[in-house]
Amino acid sequence: MSRADDIFISMCKDILENGVDTKGEKVRPVWEDGTKAYTIKKFGVVNRYNLAEEFPALTLRKTAIKLCTDEMLWIWQKKSNNIKDLKSHVWDEWADENGSIGKAYGYQLGVKHKYKEGMFDQVDRVIYDLKNNPYSRRIITNIYVHEDLSEMNLYPCAYSMTFNVTDNKLNAILNQRSQDILAANNWNVCQYAILIHMLARECNLEVGELVHVIADAHIYDRHVPIIKELITREKFPAPKVTLNPDVKNFYDFTSDDVIIENYKCGEQIKDIPIAI
Repeated sequence: MSRADDIFISMCKDILENGVDTKGEKVRPVWEDGTKAYTIKKFGVVNRYNLAEEFPALTLRKTAIKLCTDEMLWIWQKKSNNIKDLKSHVWDEWADENGSIGKAYGYQLGVKHKYKEGMFDQVDRVIYDLKNNPYSRRIITNIYVHEDLSEMNLYPCAYSMTFNVTDNKLNAILNQRSQDILAANNWNVCQYAILIHMLARECNLEVGELVHVIADAHIYDRHVPIIKELITREKFPAPKVTLNPDVKNFYDFTSDDVIIENYKCGEQIKDIPIAI
């Protein structure tokens, strides 16, 4: 059975049984009807996924792997901050009348910085280091740029990646300040797993571990009954997810180059309420 299901179930049970309820506290998010959106939360959740063993997609319900890949490529490959470059509608609530989300996410990865080897943006610097100095302990991206926060329509949630090559395997730590477990957890896990696969292909490495560190892992009050039902469902073997073998360059990949086989899963959950 999918190891990602086991990790997800264990995390959800821990949050529900041992988490802290924020009801009555001063919270920012609200539901569409204006009601305060409270959560049950745990601080400092760490999950590990061995990408060499299986692809970490939930089978309790389906994760839209190609759509989450498209969002990842929107940020990391296109380095865009405009939803007109994105197929899904997950960012619609935070875009202005021109489609921009401000100086956030892809914008930050596209900013060039001066290094002793020359000018690079953060993505190109990662690829340069993985090819030329793979055992460096300094291969890091960070999009939580304080001087630009006032010009971001949403502060970055998944804000930092630390890459590490061990025994020719590409590992990475994804740091996330906050996560809506029902709506976003496996979406983020799958898209950063795909990112590791694509960068490993570009840099002639094998895939290793994805370590997901979540500072504030929370289940919203209106999601609790959904989560309780979800974690009781039947589990299935993880799907096989591979990349088009003809594509070698990170900037040539599209979501269509993600090949998904034998993805058996439970019924999809539709119309999940999203706090904003």
